[in-house]
Amino acid sequence: MDSLVTGRREFCHGRDFYHGDIADGRLVDQILAEHPDISAAIHCAALIVVPDSVDRPIPYYRENVSKTLDFVDRLLANSVDRLLFSSSAAIYQPGDDLGVEETSPVNPTSPYAQTKIVVERMLADIAGSSALRVVSLRYFNPIGADPLLRTGPQMPMPSHVLGRLIEAHRTGRPFRVTGVDYPTRDGSGLRDYVHVWDLAGAHVRALERFDDLFRPGTSGHTAVNLGTGAGTTVLELVEAFNSLVSRPVRVEPAPRRPGDVPGSFSRSDQAEQLLGWRAQLDVRRGIVDSLAWFDRRPRVLPDLLESADAARRLAATFGR
Repeated sequence: MDSLVTGRREFCHGRDFYHGDIADGRLVDQILAEHPDISAAIHCAALIVVPDSVDRPIPYYRENVSKTLDFVDRLLANSVDRLLFSSSAAIYQPGDDLGVEETSPVNPTSPYAQTKIVVERMLADIAGSSALRVVSLRYFNPIGADPLLRTGPQMPMPSHVLGRLIEAHRTGRPFRVTGVDYPTRDGSGLRDYVHVWDLAGAHVRALERFDDLFRPGTSGHTAVNLGTGAGTTVLELVEAFNSLVSRPVRVEPAPRRPGDVPGSFSRSDQAEQLLGWRAQLDVRRGIVDSLAWFDRRPRVLPDLLESADAARRLAATFGR
């Protein structure tokens, strides 16, 4: 189910697909009635742009928090009590080295991050008084695309750092490094860039091991960090990017954006202990796959796709 606010229908070709909102209780009931074998839900629906959340907090709380409550209410009404929730490492207060683990202090610095911890706490409360069990997967900074290029970022100009870097490369404009006075080794923000294909694998492992994560007498909510365990600064990302392209991108220092933070990286091995998962793909692979996807994207996701001819082309593409 996808509202297609940012998602694309093309990715759903040949699959059971319901166009709608997670807060549409009738639709959730319909899906679960038509698919009685569903025993778990993966909840990835959210608005995610940090500066936008600072400018427009009301939509973020409505979409990310209120609608999650409506969604979970219908899951429980239909006896679906396993939930994977897409959370964020943005909730943490990093240590002096910018490393964090699941027990690190929580200090969200943007409305976006605040919505994530509010939802986690809300789900923990619900799990404490119902059959619901929740695994919150706290993502660090996703990059890359499906290595087979079947899917990738849907937006033509993603707001994340690698998307902006690719856009700067294509247009020949300088890449704006927003913040060069952070307490990092080169002054630019530090991130733990994790490949989306590794993240996808983590979701599969979490589903496979879901019941083993909850022993009698334990909490119905647990959180797991999904990162590589290494931090990369924005300037280091630019350096890696420039080593892979023929025309280097020029860098232009710029002020911090509202809600920006120095960053963090995961120093926890809980994902490996609980899920048997460890990131396998490095930053360079994420850049390579992103470049390949944005080269292919116009053929897979033509913007303003409406025509029957285009639909047939997509059917042929995804039918292989």
